[in-house]
Amino acid sequence: MKTFSSLTLLLLTLPISFSSCGSSNRQNDTAETDTVVAGVSPLHVEGRYLLNADGDTVVLTGPSLGWHGNWGRFYNEGTIKALKEKWGANVTRAAIGAHKAGDITKAYDPDSAYSVNLASTVIDAAIANDMYIICDWHSHDNTLDNAKEFFTVMTEKYGDSPNVIYEIWNEPLEIPWQEVKDYANELIPVIRKNAPSSVIIVGTPRWDQEVDAAAESPLEFDNLLYSLHFYADTHKEWNRSKAEKAIEMGLPLIVSECGSMNHLGDGDINYESWNEWIDFADKNKLSVLMWDIADKDETCSMLTPDAPDNGMEWTDAQLKPWAKLAQETIKKRNGR
Repeated sequence: MKTFSSLTLLLLTLPISFSSCGSSNRQNDTAETDTVVAGVSPLHVEGRYLLNADGDTVVLTGPSLGWHGNWGRFYNEGTIKALKEKWGANVTRAAIGAHKAGDITKAYDPDSAYSVNLASTVIDAAIANDMYIICDWHSHDNTLDNAKEFFTVMTEKYGDSPNVIYEIWNEPLEIPWQEVKDYANELIPVIRKNAPSSVIIVGTPRWDQEVDAAAESPLEFDNLLYSLHFYADTHKEWNRSKAEKAIEMGLPLIVSECGSMNHLGDGDINYESWNEWIDFADKNKLSVLMWDIADKDETCSMLTPDAPDNGMEWTDAQLKPWAKLAQETIKKRNGR
């Protein structure tokens, strides 16, 4: 979820509302295809769809883990097992914080194995539980050098695994698409060296809102998805219009982060707007990751502070209303 500076918060109050393809991806939508709930099959992107090895459209749905620096206690095998068995998820997301921000006090350090070890723990657990997992470089800033180092280590370990999807820049803030594109053009070859066929998620400007800018000038790589983030009580039709434009231009999208509350991750759940967004995702066969497995005192953190580290031990009383709505959505979309 978002941790914002005072300047960022000011920007969020502006009237402009905001919300987390290679040239070959600009082709028109292919013929109608059946949507399948993912098993662990190698994935690839064709047109604007995520497909499995049989050519069936794949829709992934599950919750994202929180920033690893503050909520690393939930980065364990029991949590991943619970998300698969009790929540019905076929995907989760390891949010590896690239830098400190706001109340995020611990971040990736190239001289420490902490971040890599936590990421590896949940990736190994996802593989053991036949799930997909997004290895997310959870950054708001351009941190290219550390990103290169991190993804080199991770792809050396997991480059051959069909379970792992790589997300290279969580949410670029007030950063133009050309800078994001230049960043991606340098980082994607680093990932492709060890993971030549893995799917990679590319962030888009203004907290992953301006997907239409990416659609107008996509990257020249195969097997890319572009991230669209929304928080339903803030981001409504204006954001969907930009997404619709990108979809019409053939850009393959993924909702790699979202919530049912406001853009700060707090306030009341807006059920009506949430349902409109999920209907939009269903219509366009978009994968959806919901923010987040954490115990912070805010609406988007799905757990109460007394929730155990091990997700298999969570009780119903320790799941906040957003967790229960997320569970309901996951099970419905994944046919559970």
